[in-house]
Amino acid sequence: MAELATIARPYAEALFKASSSDLAATAAWVEALAAIAANPQLQQFAGNPNSSSQQVFDVITGVGNSALPAEAKNFLRTVIDNGRLSVLPEIAAQFRALKNAQSGTSEAVIQSAFPIEGSILNDVKAVLEKRFGRKLEVSVEIAPELIGGIRVVVGDEVLDTSVKARLEQMKVALTA
Repeated sequence: MAELATIARPYAEALFKASSSDLAATAAWVEALAAIAANPQLQQFAGNPNSSSQQVFDVITGVGNSALPAEAKNFLRTVIDNGRLSVLPEIAAQFRALKNAQSGTSEAVIQSAFPIEGSILNDVKAVLEKRFGRKLEVSVEIAPELIGGIRVVVGDEVLDTSVKARLEQMKVALTA
């Protein structure tokens, strides 16, 4: 079977081309639909042969708190009718990557042993943007195993200044 990324790519590219006038609004509803579609119980319901496409569509549109625009409903119906509901989170990820590439930004995941908020997060973001040479959309994950410091992942680049990484470096140096 083809990989999820291969299946998701045409959907993400088509959605990107169709929504080039309002990428922010499209990104918002595609992320919301992806979060709903990632639910294992919904996946089980959608995979049940006794569930019709209309029932799956009604469940998903009923879960969302806000009314979906017509484009979102059409896109969702296409995804469901083609049996690709399980690929929706990957479609959202690829759409986000296309949107970021157009705007010249990248996603950065900051892993920290402690919460980072407010002005400290803004300061860290500014330093990281200078270090990586591009605008960053940052998100913070708590990772107590780092002990201290931060670990930043931007695409395939990793900047690890954590205490755990330094201890590992010391261990390698001492055992060599």
